[in-house]
Amino acid sequence: MPLRFADEIQDDPFATPTNFQRVLGVMRSQPSALLLAAQFVGLLVLPFIHPTTFGRLGVSLFGVVVLLLAMRTIRSTPALTWMAIIIGVPAVAMEIWGAMDRSQTWAVFGGHALLGVFYLYTAYGLVAYMFEDRWVTKDELWAVGACFTVIAWGFAYLYMSVQTIYPGSFVSSTGEAILTWQEMLFVSVANFTGVGLSDVVPVKPHAQSLVMVEQIGGVLYIAMVISRLVALTVLKNR
Repeated sequence: MPLRFADEIQDDPFATPTNFQRVLGVMRSQPSALLLAAQFVGLLVLPFIHPTTFGRLGVSLFGVVVLLLAMRTIRSTPALTWMAIIIGVPAVAMEIWGAMDRSQTWAVFGGHALLGVFYLYTAYGLVAYMFEDRWVTKDELWAVGACFTVIAWGFAYLYMSVQTIYPGSFVSSTGEAILTWQEMLFVSVANFTGVGLSDVVPVKPHAQSLVMVEQIGGVLYIAMVISRLVALTVLKNR
């Protein structure tokens, strides 16, 4: 029997896929799982990043990776990809600029605010994706977790933008007027989950308003999104 070229073997529908091909297949078919994994990696890596210029730049560059994954996820949802690009590209540019030069207050504020808006827009796209049909797929289940973390990250960036304009909007046990990104993410997750386990407290009106919005959003997320997917899953099993 004549030898076949590698590409012919690759096109053979009866060929057994390699582990790498299986991973690529999961990444293509379940982008929400990839986004969720990236968010968890960020949570575990943050404690090792020092709040220096290079540390802030590292967080911003990691945000670029998450941004690209979020845009990849949005492309499979009813949300418009071009709108994500319009918000995301200037957000990343200003975030990196602000990380390199903290004296540019408007760049720091603009980067944080736009990234917050972008993440919340991504969450809208994920919710629309989960609500567009009456069937629950594996990727939609992953999207539940991805959307949860995306909303938490979005509010954390909004908190960062508020304290840039109004220093001292949040107080913590450290006593600093400007808190770190990890502290803002910590208070965001604590409020969105409703556990309230945080040593960071909003003390100024703008910060308190945003925190209340996130707390209400956390309750609505569980009541509307998770309960609907659970109900559809039960109906499917029946």
